[in-house]
Amino acid sequence: MVLNVHKMRSSVFQIHHTLKKHYSIAPKGTAKASDLFSDEQRRQRENVGRIEKIEVRYLGLPHDTTLVMNRELSTPYDCARHIGEKCCQQSALALVDNKTPWDMRRPLRDSCTLQLLNFTSPEPHIANKAFWRSCSFLLGAVLQASFKPEAGLFLHSFPKPNIKSGSFVHDIVLAEEHWNPTVSELRALSIEMIKLSQKNLPIERLDVSSELALEMFHDNPFKCEQIPSVAAQNNGQVTVYRVGEHVDISKGPMMSSTGLLGRCTISVAHPITEGSEKGKHFYRMQGVALPSVLRIGHFAYAILENRSRKLNPAKLPNEPFEDAAAEQVA
Repeated sequence: MVLNVHKMRSSVFQIHHTLKKHYSIAPKGTAKASDLFSDEQRRQRENVGRIEKIEVRYLGLPHDTTLVMNRELSTPYDCARHIGEKCCQQSALALVDNKTPWDMRRPLRDSCTLQLLNFTSPEPHIANKAFWRSCSFLLGAVLQASFKPEAGLFLHSFPKPNIKSGSFVHDIVLAEEHWNPTVSELRALSIEMIKLSQKNLPIERLDVSSELALEMFHDNPFKCEQIPSVAAQNNGQVTVYRVGEHVDISKGPMMSSTGLLGRCTISVAHPITEGSEKGKHFYRMQGVALPSVLRIGHFAYAILENRSRKLNPAKLPNEPFEDAAAEQVA
């Protein structure tokens, strides 16, 4: 069942309400990208061949320990399962060899030291950047599922996170020139973000060839334009992430699951007039969120909401992509 949000003015905006999982209903292109993601993920696992062991030296609570894991198969999340359930639930990101941020579900390549990062550690800046980036990615998933086909929605990109800016960002393209979402529409998007959090879906990473990336995003001309530049900076590879059936391009890393997202507000949509053309109009969607383990009062959160409505100064989507690829793709 598909219901329009109460008192919404735009006929191209919709929110799906189903008794089944929200993301079991996805646009055709999204479903195809997810299928290609699954096929490639399976192929890469099968190509590992003979299983080799590696030693992972875990450094952290409740005590340091050495784990024997499988090269190119075992992930930091697998290591966390050996350490304890609480560690699995709270860990947002891993730090390999005390220097390299690493996705929790990304296979480990060699013997290493491993630290598990969360949002309550004394120095959470690495995890915070991953959180901000993940919020942009999840906003894209919600937008993709919330607009009718006639809206002409294309997800363009989201810039690298800048926590000091006060907002996370996802830049989109719509056919409508003067879309100005109502308070009800923005609230509906915020609710969909919370629903996504409540599903506690894993956020998966995969490195793919530029050819496969072009196939995944064949119906998005903006992604197709970006992929050659992204691949040229990454040894011919493109890093993609998946949540549910939604797939997008990002350098990463990201947090381990949607369940780590707590309070969230999609606060504003800024029209970007420069670079827009008939039938293709840029908008900068912005929001603010907190990790699920953090709590603040209504007054303090309202200050964060107000700040998040200010136009984020990150690289704009209409700037030449090749000149700003490192900035436009988080």
